[in-house]
Amino acid sequence: MATRSEFELLLRIAQDITSALPKQSQEQRLVEAVHAAIPQSDAVALLRLHGDELVPIAVHGLGPELLGQRFRRAEHPRLDAICGSEGPLRFPADCTLPDPFDGFVTGPSSLTGTVHSCLGCPLRIEGRLVGVLTLDAIEPRALDRLDSVFVDVIAAWTAAALRTGDLLAALERQSQIKGQIARELVRDALVQQGGLLVGPSEAMIRLRSEIDQVASADFPVLVTGETGTGKELVVRTLHAQSQRKDQPLIQVNCAALPESVAESELFGHTKGAFTGATSVRLGKFQAADGASLFLDEIGELPLHLQPKLLRVLQTGEVQSIGSDSLRRVDVRVFAATNRDLEAEVRAGRFRADLLYRLDVCRLRLPPLRARLDDVLPLAGHACDRIRRQLGTGRVRLRACAQSRLLAYEWPGNVRELENVLARAVLRASARREPGGQVEISAEDLGIEPSRTEPMPHEAKFAAVRTAAVPVPLRTSVLDYERTLVQSALCECDGNWAQAAARLGMHRSNLHHLAKRLGLR
Repeated sequence: MATRSEFELLLRIAQDITSALPKQSQEQRLVEAVHAAIPQSDAVALLRLHGDELVPIAVHGLGPELLGQRFRRAEHPRLDAICGSEGPLRFPADCTLPDPFDGFVTGPSSLTGTVHSCLGCPLRIEGRLVGVLTLDAIEPRALDRLDSVFVDVIAAWTAAALRTGDLLAALERQSQIKGQIARELVRDALVQQGGLLVGPSEAMIRLRSEIDQVASADFPVLVTGETGTGKELVVRTLHAQSQRKDQPLIQVNCAALPESVAESELFGHTKGAFTGATSVRLGKFQAADGASLFLDEIGELPLHLQPKLLRVLQTGEVQSIGSDSLRRVDVRVFAATNRDLEAEVRAGRFRADLLYRLDVCRLRLPPLRARLDDVLPLAGHACDRIRRQLGTGRVRLRACAQSRLLAYEWPGNVRELENVLARAVLRASARREPGGQVEISAEDLGIEPSRTEPMPHEAKFAAVRTAAVPVPLRTSVLDYERTLVQSALCECDGNWAQAAARLGMHRSNLHHLAKRLGLR
């Protein structure tokens, strides 16, 4: 029959096993709990097996320098004997095998000499040796009267505590790795899509401000805009700035979902739910539990699935095909569409109540033709990314190419701009000398102006001087400065240091000027 103190020890070990203490703290508490329940011992050590060496990971009553040592089994016969034992092993007081902890025991009793009473417990998990627990006393036979069953239980619970600590540490490492992977995937996706929301126009300044306001909240966000305006980039930027940034962003293209599998893809199915359902399948909502879900082209979602999506948004509960039970999920939903959803509601192709649920926060992306101030900075950014992909030298847009870009309507928006520039860089690269600068002309772009091409900034300034309608001097100077800075940035592929050198000014002064001109 175990004593009260023995029960208290077992309770303390059980609490340590289930606690969320750091691994080192948990191991130290274990050896202290063992010593408190077995006060006859002067020292307790917990050693983990690494190959053929035993490594101390927590000690009580032994010198701290012991934690920096390694004990090879072949060099320490007592420890080797404990490892080979099936259960607790007591060494008699007259045992001639050297004790590895002689001289390390601390406290007043250590003055009496070497260890005279020693007990060791092999720690096994599923039959595999993982370490040993040792108890030492200066007084001979001090540990002889310990109940063997009680010592067996302590050893088993200590091994279980080690196992639990290992599992918790592995889960923590896995969580950190998954978080890092998620961040890397988002970062890579942002780089592939242009990397950041470029543009000094008022529309882009306003959009970036709205993203900053919306990202940290956990509300659904609806992103609207024409094809090619960068809706996916906006969603990835929102996720990267959200509270769930360490979790994945699961993406579903609703336009690419065949109606026959759309419900299963979103909400999952059970085994045997329909012909071909040979196993359980998690839907995207279950996969995104605790993370974010991006429903791209939400306007293409089949009408018969919209009530089920509405239910998930309202209650946070998902019901798989063939299942009678509901599963609660915690998912932040981002949706994007190039359709006019209000018109789709009026036409009966989209549910009004679903639109209201999705439209908690709406971000509207203006077309590129409505923000021409962004064309040249976007072009410089795209050229820099393209040259890195192709391995070419610096890319420069000639004045005629800049004028052609500003004179085009861009029906395909930013995506079309990037494609046009990619082809232009390829064409211009064929003319350059190896390692030389790539210069893009208007002909390289392969587009025809949709309106009168704007004049290069030198001609524009000359026209201002001879304008029939007087222009205020301050306005003219600001316009000219803005044009010069934009042109320098474009010619230097968005590199502010190089642009400052081209303009003959210090980089910090250029940043201040850009802020004053509304370019940053």
